[in-house]
Amino acid sequence: MHQITDNIKIIKLENGDDIVCSFPQEQFPDKHQLIRILKPLQIKYVPQLTPQGFRDYVALVKWTAYTPDNIITIPKTKIMTITNATEEMKKSYVNIIKDYNVVEKIAPREALDYQQERLDDDSNKKVNEIFEQFEDDEPTLH
Repeated sequence: MHQITDNIKIIKLENGDDIVCSFPQEQFPDKHQLIRILKPLQIKYVPQLTPQGFRDYVALVKWTAYTPDNIITIPKTKIMTITNATEEMKKSYVNIIKDYNVVEKIAPREALDYQQERLDDDSNKKVNEIFEQFEDDEPTLH
């Protein structure tokens, strides 16, 4: 397992996507305009409201969801940075790629049971204050 986790990287793309992946041994020559990545997962930051306030939950989702391909080729010019993944991210990545090509069946819409919950007044006030801050930050057009 140690050998697998040594090659796990985070790629920041110019469109803002963060991708965690590894690199296959077989790559194009150095001067080639493309690079191969193995089993890429997009890092999604999902905000959560907790009793202590907002915090981000990190979710890893298959970046190329509608293909059985494990190796994806991308242009080097679309990459801003490549960094080493933290030990925690490496463990998450290794755990998730075990089922990389397993497609879960989506339940019919009727079978989904959503429970609507009303925020208490204090939480609602905090959320409204956050949205008001965003409104204040918007530039005005003249």
